[in-house]
Amino acid sequence: MEFTQSDKLAGVCYDVRGPVLDEANRMEATGQRILKLNIGNPAPFGFSTPPEILASVVTSLASAQGYSDSKGLPAARAAVAQYHRHKGVAGVGPDDVYLGNGVSELIMMALQALLNDGDEVLLPAPDYPLWTAVVSLCGGKPVHYLCDESAGWLPDVEHVAARITPRTRAIVLINPNNPTGAVYDRATVEALVELARQHNLMVFSDEIYDRILYDGAEHVATAALAPDLVCVTFNGLSKAYQLAGFRAGWMVVSGPRGHATSYIEGLNILANMRLCANVPGQYAVVAALDHNGGAADLVLPGGRLREQRDTVVKLLNDIPGVSCVPPKGALYAFPRLDPEVHAIRDDEQLVFDLLRAEQILLVQGTGFNWPRPDHVRIVTLPNVDDLTHAIGRIDHFLASYSQG
Repeated sequence: MEFTQSDKLAGVCYDVRGPVLDEANRMEATGQRILKLNIGNPAPFGFSTPPEILASVVTSLASAQGYSDSKGLPAARAAVAQYHRHKGVAGVGPDDVYLGNGVSELIMMALQALLNDGDEVLLPAPDYPLWTAVVSLCGGKPVHYLCDESAGWLPDVEHVAARITPRTRAIVLINPNNPTGAVYDRATVEALVELARQHNLMVFSDEIYDRILYDGAEHVATAALAPDLVCVTFNGLSKAYQLAGFRAGWMVVSGPRGHATSYIEGLNILANMRLCANVPGQYAVVAALDHNGGAADLVLPGGRLREQRDTVVKLLNDIPGVSCVPPKGALYAFPRLDPEVHAIRDDEQLVFDLLRAEQILLVQGTGFNWPRPDHVRIVTLPNVDDLTHAIGRIDHFLASYSQG
């Protein structure tokens, strides 16, 4: 008897770690050096966790040998609640916080607790593809609303409104955005919140990059503008505190919790079923939020993240037929390949061909649910010299590349 994958996986993909990465790993096994610009993992590029955070976790290891409360350590949940109150989210306390093994686990929990088969969730295009995949796995229907590249990749609010149907249950904001690096201004967040208000939607706000901001951009917490709506906010330590391997994430439920009693009971059931999140990682939450540093110096003029972003944007815009909106946040660039210059029919084939020719690993734009094969995502974490070399090789590759 042959065992086949579940029908629930039909149409589910996560191309950040997809077939092109498999090919890169095969090439590495033959001795080729691959520059992996496909995933926002700070550690391989020389970013280190602040030593005082690591020291605090090490000191706490003896106390981390058993399960914690299913929602997380009280001290960690209190620190998270305080962090979000400082961002303007009123009325949240430790009981509103769930600690998880990274934000990914919590996204799964949040959607499992809400969705019935056929329920629709509004998601940005492009999006972080885990969101689309999890909606599908939970039996829901992902419905994508367009973000406008000419407007700095802000969501097209009119298009969002046009996508709402009687089956719509929730709207997702990813701000700062992965993959575009857009940071939504207050007016945009208010407009999206107002749509949720008019149509009785739950709001999910993915804010994992809220401390990685450039050019004086300000992050507006969605929940701070939606005190009358049930809002679930996601954040964690993997990016701003360079702690990706600790899998230390959280979600915060805010707004009129009385309207979501059954939903919160569902979250509690799911939290109990997984027993608890990684306990040493929870101690890292306490130390990091008390430290209150993170990536602050790295994004200022002269800081490493800022210089790398500037380098990527300049060099990409220097390539004929390539344009890149400067990211205002996060760790990525999402350049466009002008179809009049680069006639790309299959962007996955493009990244395969680039990998084999130049040993550079990117992710195709359609892997982020962008509807056209005219974008790629580039991670801006390598140092300036490596980025300069890599984009020079991309320029060389595109100069003669054709899909016919």
